[in-house]
Amino acid sequence: MDEIDIWRTAKILIDAHGEDAWLEAAQRADHCLEDGNPEGVGVWKRVLRAVEDLQRQKPRASEPLN
Repeated sequence: MDEIDIWRTAKILIDAHGEDAWLEAAQRADHCLEDGNPEGVGVWKRVLRAVEDLQRQKPRASEPLN
């Protein structure tokens, strides 16, 4: 899955699930794990990280401020 698709999926989850978008992504990763789909697990973990980045309130210590 392309990086842009990861971010688009994260945005869709946020729009649909709000603050619980991270939980939805994590559950989908779990389902892929249960189904024996390691590639799907990796994709959903990337989506989870994107959701967390989009919902962050404060920048990370290593991030420059504009």
